[in-house]
Amino acid sequence: MKSRRAGWTVLLFLVWIFPVWAEDFGAPRLVNPDEQAWFSPPGLTGVQGAWMLSDGKSATSYALRVRLEPGARIPPHTHPDTRYSTVLSGTLYVGFGEQFDESRLVAIPQGAVYEAPAGVPHFLFAKEGPVEYQEGGVGPTGTTPIKH
Repeated sequence: MKSRRAGWTVLLFLVWIFPVWAEDFGAPRLVNPDEQAWFSPPGLTGVQGAWMLSDGKSATSYALRVRLEPGARIPPHTHPDTRYSTVLSGTLYVGFGEQFDESRLVAIPQGAVYEAPAGVPHFLFAKEGPVEYQEGGVGPTGTTPIKH
């Protein structure tokens, strides 16, 4: 008798939850970087960014696409959240520390991912040519330059 009751319980649960599984989510949402509003951060020559998902202001996942021209540098800065960056093209050079120091740079090749932990100062360099990468995390986020 107990096994019958358990069987009915499982069956009723599956009938109840099946509409959630069968929900039609429609087509995937396409976010084309060429259709986004690209911006240049003040004081950073050769750097452009575009919010691909969200705008980093709310407590939700976001994605920020960044393009660096050859020789472009992003000086030491921090973020309040951990960011994960995937290099889409080129080789991105990343270093950790409060001062830009080329001897601390590590090459992050196309296809690789690096992590910038929350609150840890880091800097970036498109040393060998143009670079495009995408960073993501969970907001709210921001960028705080390291002042000397």
